[in-house]
Amino acid sequence: MWPPTILQLGPSLTVVALLLLVLAIVTVYSIVEIVDATEKRALTVFGEYRKLLEPGINIVPPFVNNTHVFDMRTQTLDVPRQEAITRDNSPVTADAVVYIKVMDAKKAFLEVEDYKRAVSNLAQTTLRAVLGDMELDDTLNKRQEINAKIRKELDEPTDEWGIRVESVEVREVNPSKDVQQAMEQQTSAERRRRAMILEAQGERRSAVEKAEGEKQSNIIRAQGEKQSQILEAQGDAISTVLRAKSAESMGERAVIDKGMETLESIGHGESNTFVLPQELSSMVGRYGKHLTGSDIKENGDALDSLDFDADTRQMLGLDDIEEILGQIDEEAEMDVEAMEQEAQAIKEGQDPTDIRDPDEVIEEMDKDFQPEERTEGESTDD
Repeated sequence: MWPPTILQLGPSLTVVALLLLVLAIVTVYSIVEIVDATEKRALTVFGEYRKLLEPGINIVPPFVNNTHVFDMRTQTLDVPRQEAITRDNSPVTADAVVYIKVMDAKKAFLEVEDYKRAVSNLAQTTLRAVLGDMELDDTLNKRQEINAKIRKELDEPTDEWGIRVESVEVREVNPSKDVQQAMEQQTSAERRRRAMILEAQGERRSAVEKAEGEKQSNIIRAQGEKQSQILEAQGDAISTVLRAKSAESMGERAVIDKGMETLESIGHGESNTFVLPQELSSMVGRYGKHLTGSDIKENGDALDSLDFDADTRQMLGLDDIEEILGQIDEEAEMDVEAMEQEAQAIKEGQDPTDIRDPDEVIEEMDKDFQPEERTEGESTDD
């Protein structure tokens, strides 16, 4: 029976061949390591770190190797909602998102057990610490400042792990319900206060504009009355002088008429000698010049009772009437222009505190229209 024949050994050789084929396939599969383009892998042999496998096909020792995958893309870590107490003792809750990227896969493998969990836990504690150092209003308004502080606190420890924190975004910061209700009441009260202030300012501006309008009206009315009084006084003065001159002229003519009647009665007398006063002969000569067709010649002046002498014209201010009227018109135009400017200032929201008082304006006008005092010895013909 011994040795066995080839036919008897045939089935055993087939099994061995199959086992060898399977072993070869497993060996090839264990030797070849294919790495994706977005990854790097840390290779260990018998538990010892050897190197990082780059993307592509890599040959490694079979059966005794082990690899750890690291995603080299930017990764997102959700920071769970955290509760914190602000510096002014207000409870708040906040959550955030941290964006990280593996910069050194060797450090991420050797320096930290699980870099994702480590960064997440560090971000949680940092978020609570940052919120605790700020007041409630700052936590609600200064979102960018919170992000910058958290990122700064994460940079140093994560750099030792080969991780870079690219960005930190705080998504929500919510105070407690009691604080929210108090804030809503505060906001409502602030809006009511602003509405009351605006209403009061509107009423004040309306009252100011109304008062300024009445004040300007009083000024213009006072100026008109002043001008009317000045013109009326000048007219009365001129009328008085004219009446005096007319009365003087009429009195002179009455003397002449009486003298003529006396001459007529003397002519009817028997005496041939007549004595006439010099004043009567002078007046008769002056009167004769005004008679139509009279041939009486006299060196005396004609009746000029309607002409005013220099003193009278100066006293009445006849030569300055046009100048006075021009000054009155100019003052009125200046006051109207000032009133328009002040009204425009009121419309633009300015405080019109520089408006002149009507009494001051009238006092200035009185000074402008007072006649100049003449010094002793000054000629009236100047």
